[in-house]
Amino acid sequence: MLLGMTKSIYLKYILYFSLFFLIFFLDRVSKIYILNIANNEELNIYINDFLNIILIWNTGIGFGLLSFKDNTVYNSITFLILLINFVLIYIALKSDNLKRILFIIILGGSSGNLFDRFYYSAVPDFIDINYNGFHWFVFNVADIFITIGIICLIFIEILAYNKKSD
Repeated sequence: MLLGMTKSIYLKYILYFSLFFLIFFLDRVSKIYILNIANNEELNIYINDFLNIILIWNTGIGFGLLSFKDNTVYNSITFLILLINFVLIYIALKSDNLKRILFIIILGGSSGNLFDRFYYSAVPDFIDINYNGFHWFVFNVADIFITIGIICLIFIEILAYNKKSD
């Protein structure tokens, strides 16, 4: 019985790590592809009235917020993001299965962006969604996974709160 339980836990963690690396891989491949297309030049590809591919280098946090030219601020933000990733790992290990999966999704995206912060000293963002001249923040695949994970966690908490209230 104990051996079967250990094997089940082992398989779960293999699935968690696989999910993490899949998200990290998808992010890396998408960024490498865009960077190869750009080839150190400006990139601006019109797809349709809703979507463009442009390359910008983000030195801030998600969606370009808190972008600064100062290396001290950049390094401080990078260190803070690294600490947050360690906290997320701890929380993921303590969470139930669904929340653990969502934290792993967030970690996969965050690790992709953190890799870029160390490797490029900036994060390449390239997905530009717009409507009638209004452009949303330019983002990347990692940002998509981070956002999905956070939104799902918020919904889970709202549902749990409403269930507890009833």
